[in-house]
Amino acid sequence: MSDKSSNQMWGGRFAAGPDAIMEAINASIGFDKRMATQDIAGSRAHAAMLAHAGIITDSDADAIREGLLTVLSEIEGGTFEFSTALEDIHMNVEARLKEVIGEPAGRLHTGRSRNDQVATDFKLWVRDQIDATIGGIDALIGALLAQAEAGAEWVMPGFTHLQTAQPVTWGHHMMAYVEMFARDKSRFVDARRRMNECPLGAAALAGTSFPIDRHMTAEALGFDRPSANSLDAVSDRDFALEFLAAASICAMHLSRMAEELVIWSSAQFRFVTLSDRFSTGSSIMPQKKNPDAAELIRAKIGRIFGANTALLMVMKGLPLAYSKDMQEDKEQVFDAADNIMLALAAMEGMVKDMTANRESLEAAAGSGFSTATDLADWLVRALNMPFRDAHHVTGSLVAKAESRGCDLPDLSLADMQSVHEHITEDVFGVLGVHNSVASRVSYGGTAPSQVRAQVARWKDAL
Repeated sequence: MSDKSSNQMWGGRFAAGPDAIMEAINASIGFDKRMATQDIAGSRAHAAMLAHAGIITDSDADAIREGLLTVLSEIEGGTFEFSTALEDIHMNVEARLKEVIGEPAGRLHTGRSRNDQVATDFKLWVRDQIDATIGGIDALIGALLAQAEAGAEWVMPGFTHLQTAQPVTWGHHMMAYVEMFARDKSRFVDARRRMNECPLGAAALAGTSFPIDRHMTAEALGFDRPSANSLDAVSDRDFALEFLAAASICAMHLSRMAEELVIWSSAQFRFVTLSDRFSTGSSIMPQKKNPDAAELIRAKIGRIFGANTALLMVMKGLPLAYSKDMQEDKEQVFDAADNIMLALAAMEGMVKDMTANRESLEAAAGSGFSTATDLADWLVRALNMPFRDAHHVTGSLVAKAESRGCDLPDLSLADMQSVHEHITEDVFGVLGVHNSVASRVSYGGTAPSQVRAQVARWKDAL
């Protein structure tokens, strides 16, 4: 196929094709060929509808639908030759279809435009990606649940400001991420539900005079309904923005967990050991085991945030309906989709393979006066002391322990009574980290019984 003939496919308005610069800036086939499967699915549905409505013959529709399968097999088999001169995936497919089936190919575009065609293709692609992302999140949640169930009783320090706060359990910490990623899943599910309206048949911007059946094509492509306004249908990219927004929040959660894995796997913490599959060595320091996968996940958020911002910038000043600016809507979405899936898969692998170092976790849980709040709570319960007074007494006891280089459980009863004479031997029952976590039985608390209940709830939900 010559460039001269192919240039004419998009109209007779210009006698000559664009020069090399215009061709390069105008073409999108380099990236939108990723939507080939969705483009052909949309065209097959459109052809079936045209025949059903009596707009084209059944024989033409059959030829178009079969020819499109041939084109798809060539694309999937890697034998299809994409042409930059044909600009985009739509024209590349249509041109090849004409070579395969001849004159009936020219009837495929009846009652539609590239504007509604690309909106439909892109929606189908994003919808497929949302489904894949939800699957990736489910797999990660499953790995987190396994860790939580195994370590429901393992104590570790809980932190605020990265300072030791109160003891929690390993299971409770894992379940915190289950909650985060479950919210991410709900955002993708919600975005999918809202985007599931079909633009096909909106044509260029005003609809069409042909008696098309948009409900038929919407149903054939798995949409809930056709979009209700043709201007909005071709100019809307909210579905892509919602995908990027949900991906950005999910990436932020992945980055937070990656940061904790980087910290926890360090020689200073030794909370976890990451598997060799998700770590690398140093070229010069033989003792090093670097958490490279976690660090790369932590970096992915920049690309995904950037994609979200880039598409917002593309869309922010566009009048209705379609503008060529909107050709710049796909590359960042494709990149973000690739990277959120890669980050989810890598995090799932790390979580499944990592080993929590129970002894190190427990040793750290008992340091840093982590049971100070338990002591204050005991003073309130046992001595009927106002909490503010109990807070003051506890602070004095922490200062005493700190001056002696020991922790609260290491103080003698006499030491404690020197600060407040009514403290009794019973206080030592609340100062152990295991007693501390076991007492946190409020709903959503860190007690092993609560952790197991939450694990069971999420297993049922999944």
